[in-house]
Amino acid sequence: MWDFVQVVVVETRVLEIRFGSWEFRQKKYLEESCQPKCVKPLIEYQACVKRVEADNNGEKHCTGQYFDYISCVDKCVAPMLFGALK
Repeated sequence: MWDFVQVVVVETRVLEIRFGSWEFRQKKYLEESCQPKCVKPLIEYQACVKRVEADNNGEKHCTGQYFDYISCVDKCVAPMLFGALK
């Protein structure tokens, strides 16, 4: 069996999981598989980015839309990732 389990989390996102000397990076694969479930927040974020690019005074931002999209992806990834760790 493995001698330890280490989960690396940065900014509430799992970057990699290590089981003893065995390491795999599942984050990117799981996030890509969840993107189709988060199309609406992604479209809203992309629309906001276009509006901000057209803004000349630099006061607008898309932080809220970005966090909505990332939260959707994280909520989709979490059960698959942490279910495998049980």
